[in-house]
Amino acid sequence: MHRALRYIAPLFLAAAIAAPLSVVAAAAPQDANVQIRVYDKDHRDYHNWDDHEDRAYRGFLTERHETYREYNRQNHKTQRAYWNWRHEHPDHD
Repeated sequence: MHRALRYIAPLFLAAAIAAPLSVVAAAAPQDANVQIRVYDKDHRDYHNWDDHEDRAYRGFLTERHETYREYNRQNHKTQRAYWNWRHEHPDHD
């Protein structure tokens, strides 16, 4: 009996110490509306890339008569041109 307690007690102690650590280490769910956050170097601000921003980006490409290509696959020159265009065409909610 004493021999069994000698092995079981440390297991319970380890579980009691590890349980709060696993709860703290769990990742918090990300806001469902924000998919990606993009930094605009020229204007020194962040933009949340969501469905609304994607529609604006598609409008930018349409205005320039370009075919759709994912933003993160565009070259830096086109990305900079988009953010300049975006700041000239703000949302009117």
